[in-house]
Amino acid sequence: MFKSIHPFDQKLVEEFPLMTASDVQRKLDNASKAFQEWRKTSYSRRSELMLNAASIIRKKKDEFARTITLEMGKLLSEAKAEVEKSATACEFFANHAEEFLKDHTIPTEAKQSFVAFHPVGAVLAIMPWNFPFWQVFRFAAPALMAGNVGMLKHAPNVTRCSLMIEKLFQEAGFPSGVFQSLVIDVNLVEGIISSDIVQGVALTGSEAAGSNVAAIAGRNIKRSVLELGGSDAFIVLPDADLEKTVKIATQSRMQNVGQSCIAAKRFIIFKEVKDKFLSLFADNITQLVQGNPFNEVTTLGPMARLDLAEKLEDQLQRSLASGATLVVGGQRQGCNFQASLLDNVAPGMPAFDEETFGPLAAVITAEDEAQAIALANQTRYGLGATVWTQDLKRGERIARELDSGSVLINSLMRSDVRLPFGGVKKSGYGRELSVYGIREFVNVKTISIAQV
Repeated sequence: MFKSIHPFDQKLVEEFPLMTASDVQRKLDNASKAFQEWRKTSYSRRSELMLNAASIIRKKKDEFARTITLEMGKLLSEAKAEVEKSATACEFFANHAEEFLKDHTIPTEAKQSFVAFHPVGAVLAIMPWNFPFWQVFRFAAPALMAGNVGMLKHAPNVTRCSLMIEKLFQEAGFPSGVFQSLVIDVNLVEGIISSDIVQGVALTGSEAAGSNVAAIAGRNIKRSVLELGGSDAFIVLPDADLEKTVKIATQSRMQNVGQSCIAAKRFIIFKEVKDKFLSLFADNITQLVQGNPFNEVTTLGPMARLDLAEKLEDQLQRSLASGATLVVGGQRQGCNFQASLLDNVAPGMPAFDEETFGPLAAVITAEDEAQAIALANQTRYGLGATVWTQDLKRGERIARELDSGSVLINSLMRSDVRLPFGGVKKSGYGRELSVYGIREFVNVKTISIAQV
């Protein structure tokens, strides 16, 4: 059984029986059969169905959001925003997939040479619990619009969300087998990836999970896209608008209780403004109201699982033992972890070296621009950094030197359906969203026609 447990009070929400190997084989057979027809379906028909899905998402937004909050604990308002963003992904790819995948002519000595983009088959998505709807739809919308079929292995603690998404696609009119949820444990994953029916795997999750899945995909010569951890920098230059910067710093670190791969984690502050930034940051953090995520006055809910809260507490204590200073927070009751702020963080401490997946902000002091860049790049990860300055040319120059898949200047780090999203180093490879994302799981086919 998989169990959904409400993180705030640890009450059991629901239990789900696991599928057997024979159940999974039937799902694979359904996917294979569905692909043969779905790949031939017109873009206009695919678009119609994907827009139906967007409409259902909005119609049932409150129901979906409530389930998200029950299963993984994020604020109800944040869950509603996640559901809404999922609808925008469906609409974006419904409206742009045909344009993104149209034939691309390349002049050669032949009569005609062009590149065609064709679907590859079934794609397995292994998705995390922290954004249980958005993570799925940013995979599913482009994959299905490209003519592939999808199979979802979701995180165990958000199984109801997984089944709701499968039902949603059915209600939207997608043929049977085009999108299926698999309620399975990890022991069946290798067999699925090894199946000739599956031609690719997309994973969003931990570095360890990504490494294991990539190894299996590699052995079976299957393409993969990995979006893994992040511990990117939030760099504040002396000329930054500190009031605005601190407001976004608090939002970036504490939204979704800090459980986001692209949340700001290491705050690298120039020494000239460090004290003022730290004071404002501490004031903003102490104003957060921790409590029941269904309560409208709550601004910081619980972490999703007890083991995650315990891990963050261990990282905090080891950082303190290594010389960091606790400015705010530091206490935990069950999954309810106080928003915490550390100062005097340096390389060698867990709060600097490791990904801290929860409401813990680490402030690091930089003497100058060169040191700020060096500190930002002194990490195994590289997903989404931000730079804060009123000198936009300087901000762009720094952005170009950061080892990161995305760098935003004077803006909250977030994914955008119009822009490619993904990381470098241990944050993974491949891209999601935009024209680059939809082309990850297609056959880039060269066709050249010689003169007669």
